[in-house]
Amino acid sequence: MIYTLTLNPSVDYIVQLESFQLGELNRTVSEAKFPGGKGINVSRVLKQFETKSKALGFIGGFTGTYINQFLQSEDIETDFVEVSEDTRINIKLKTGKESEINAKGPNISEDAFELLKSQIGKLDSNDLLVLAGSIPSSLPETTYEELVKICKENGTSFVVDAEGALLKKVLPYQPFFIKPNHHELGELFNTDISSAEEAVPYAEKLVEMGAKNVIVSLAGDGAVLINKDTVLFAEVPKGIVKNSVGAGDSMVAGFLAAYQSTSNIEEAFRYSIASGSATAFSLGLCTKEKVEELLPQVCLREIKMGEGK
Repeated sequence: MIYTLTLNPSVDYIVQLESFQLGELNRTVSEAKFPGGKGINVSRVLKQFETKSKALGFIGGFTGTYINQFLQSEDIETDFVEVSEDTRINIKLKTGKESEINAKGPNISEDAFELLKSQIGKLDSNDLLVLAGSIPSSLPETTYEELVKICKENGTSFVVDAEGALLKKVLPYQPFFIKPNHHELGELFNTDISSAEEAVPYAEKLVEMGAKNVIVSLAGDGAVLINKDTVLFAEVPKGIVKNSVGAGDSMVAGFLAAYQSTSNIEEAFRYSIASGSATAFSLGLCTKEKVEELLPQVCLREIKMGEGK
């Protein structure tokens, strides 16, 4: 079973305006609301591929109830820990350009954190946990480390979709899959990366540090997959980018769904790229139909150190 963890979910309130005048009454052209959070996005895309998952994390108040009911209406299992304060509302303001106002989120008590750790402790070697996104300020900075230690003890595979120090600290516990983009990879090693050729040696270092599979996205310039056995380059589909939110989460979901059904890393890589692109080319998260439409454009080839794109 795949479990997705969102420590600080949100209700994303998306409002479209023709223009925004500070200090004046502004009226929307359209608005929509959805459950937000990286792990939740992974569960929603997994559902597109008919891959079961269970969403974990913290929710509270009427906003938490909305998230829970929304996911259950999509036939996604949930097992959230309830907290006393309301789940946050994040505002996405679209006026030609997109502005965001992200709330802090509820305080997570020590008791609530212990309940979550108890849930993770019940997973076993047949399960996989996706840890995605930032850590709430009320939780310790070591939260991810504490959770992946439990996974390691249980023999539970895990995926981490996080940046910087959060990612580096979990590498010794051997994550099954990580997917930094080229900017994030460069920041990890204090360098600039702009091509597949430049990305490969640093991604190989992440494998040496413990990661089992690494995908590095180079936006429109493709992506590379590296593990101990192979280095692959993928050409990405061409299209008009309409939405960057959830593209990375869709890559994680596409990879896991395809790997679960085929046990083939190359096929998982292809689906990962197609899924991320399908979300980027859509106003919302990708659909299975859109992903499969883009799959023929994802061409893979093996690359060697020192070989250009």
